[in-house]
Amino acid sequence: MAPHIHFKSWISALLMMALVACSPAPQIIGIRNAEVPVESVSDLTKHRIFIMSTRGSSEVAGAFYSSVRAPDLGMASVDATVPPTHVLGVLERPKRLPPDPRREFTVVNPVVYTTDDAFISSINRELAKRAPGDRKLLIFVHGFNNTASDAVLRLSQFVEDTDFQGVPVLFTWASAAKGTRYVYDLNSALVARPEVRNMAAILNQTRAESVDVFAHSMGTFLTMEALIHQQQSGRLGKGIPIDHIVLASPDIDIDLFRTQIAALHPSIKKRMYLLISQDDAALRLSRRIAGGVPRVGAADALQLEKLGVTVIDLSRIEDSSSGSHSKFAGSPEVVQLIGAGLNSNRRFGKSGSSTTFQDLLANTPIMILGN
Repeated sequence: MAPHIHFKSWISALLMMALVACSPAPQIIGIRNAEVPVESVSDLTKHRIFIMSTRGSSEVAGAFYSSVRAPDLGMASVDATVPPTHVLGVLERPKRLPPDPRREFTVVNPVVYTTDDAFISSINRELAKRAPGDRKLLIFVHGFNNTASDAVLRLSQFVEDTDFQGVPVLFTWASAAKGTRYVYDLNSALVARPEVRNMAAILNQTRAESVDVFAHSMGTFLTMEALIHQQQSGRLGKGIPIDHIVLASPDIDIDLFRTQIAALHPSIKKRMYLLISQDDAALRLSRRIAGGVPRVGAADALQLEKLGVTVIDLSRIEDSSSGSHSKFAGSPEVVQLIGAGLNSNRRFGKSGSSTTFQDLLANTPIMILGN
């Protein structure tokens, strides 16, 4: 039985989460530096990020999207620039405005699409720039306590450091982006479920050859719920083929996760990878809020492996610049290994004539269990 949590302890956990997970950095979408235009920096790199959102729009400079829950799915794109001085595993985020593209990430050229057709056509143009075999999508679902800027920047850094060759798509749901609004975020994730299904229907109309799904923290809860609904409706596996489903630091009740996994077809579970870490500080706090029920991202690796998924235990990784909850992006070693897997045209761990994911992990402090 889960231990009783006193109200004061619950409040204390929320306050601790606010201190640990807050994002004081400014929002930067559409903010340009008049003195140093991005066009003047010749050796930076640029990634076009497509956005699908259940957030309301915002008139606040740099925000683009708010924390308000929108009634309909919004669609947009931005160009994220990576500074020539970028260090692998580090997100060089501006601490003040305007950002300096020579040393910091920027997010410029926001475009809003008013029709599905316009959005699909724009994605198809980006796909056409890739060689056959690289015409794939990466759907990224962010976690708790994220602004739209937070999510775009993290995805941009992840795409850069993994050297992902396809087209990235961010699904950003209406997080309040406050450490004390955990319950609001959880309900926002639930509210977003129908729009995840709409997202899938729209993206299935593109010319993508395959898709990878990468979700982080509370975003993994939303992703699992969407997968179950797609299966129950008979649509899962009927559109663009899914290569990988990666759940990083899943903030999901372990008992709930068992029921979710049991509802999925074995062919989907074989494509699923859990990135966990016993030292995940954020998940310790969410466990306290949940009355002591373990979170999947900090659960026992051997017990998770018995559920039929591949478990990648990052507990011994200590070089993450983004803390214990975001090792997938903050550890140079981990982010490169994930990139090697995503950019391969085979499932993590599947035997083949070339190097497998297990081979890549052989000389690292990472433990991999499962299929």
